[in-house]
Amino acid sequence: MHILVTGAAGFLGTHLSEKLLKRGDKVTGLDDFTTGSVENIKHLQNFPNFSFVQQDIRNPHFGEYDGILNFACPASPKHYQADPVRTIETNFMGMINVLHLAKHSGARVLQASTSEVYGDPAISPQVEGYWGNVNPIGIRSCYDEGKRAAETLCFDYIRQFNLDVRVIRIFNTYGPRMSVGDGRVVSNFIIQALQGSPITIYGDGSQTRSFCYVSDLVDGIISTFDLPDRPSSPINLGNVHEFTMLELAQKGIEVCNSQSKIVFEPLPHDDPRQRKPDTTLAKNLLGWSAKVELDEGLQKTAEYFRTVI
Repeated sequence: MHILVTGAAGFLGTHLSEKLLKRGDKVTGLDDFTTGSVENIKHLQNFPNFSFVQQDIRNPHFGEYDGILNFACPASPKHYQADPVRTIETNFMGMINVLHLAKHSGARVLQASTSEVYGDPAISPQVEGYWGNVNPIGIRSCYDEGKRAAETLCFDYIRQFNLDVRVIRIFNTYGPRMSVGDGRVVSNFIIQALQGSPITIYGDGSQTRSFCYVSDLVDGIISTFDLPDRPSSPINLGNVHEFTMLELAQKGIEVCNSQSKIVFEPLPHDDPRQRKPDTTLAKNLLGWSAKVELDEGLQKTAEYFRTVI
């Protein structure tokens, strides 16, 4: 297949592109390097079936593709809050451009949505049928509501134009090629631990997340894309094992053999208290579940960051 991967120079986009190329697909990567990096795609240039277009997804892209995987959006609060108008434009306008391209070329679409659509959830674990608890005017809304609007567009195009669109909701993912200084909790803790700096926990450390190693997530993404029949709802992809921020910080110290101390800072506004996916649908439709345990994944992630900091 000839597949367009938007956000191809980002953390997830580069892993996804590599996996598709290794299985024999032709991949065109698209990125504007807002948060992605040239370094992330250097190794992809070794594949003869890889090509790259530097472009902002807010502008229309033209081509003939069999599939489009849309990963073009900053995913860490530090980055998406830095230019909130651009963030929501990327989510909404970018989604429209992807869907227009798919309508023109007949391509199958996979949209990377997020667990952020559940906001600060009132139920746990979060199931796909839960409508969420999102603040529409908060500092995270550019991302949360942007992704929710993108999902709306996907299902409207399904109903109105019978497009083949699949939506995944990604829960916290980590692993090699995360950006240094991107503000995500795993990279923050690992880098601080490796440098012997104080590990900063926001709030009292009791808030939870469920961390999925990147190789598991990529397998789930490709399995969703390869489904012969379009799913009737979004699909949660994540690890069902839930950890507090304090537990994560302690594991980071252990993995890095660090002497770092833990310090506490005020919790940012609208920071969700809990994240835990219900992945029953992924198990039933894809035969998929996350396999890499947190200790193993953190070790691999720490090995990567030792080479780049």
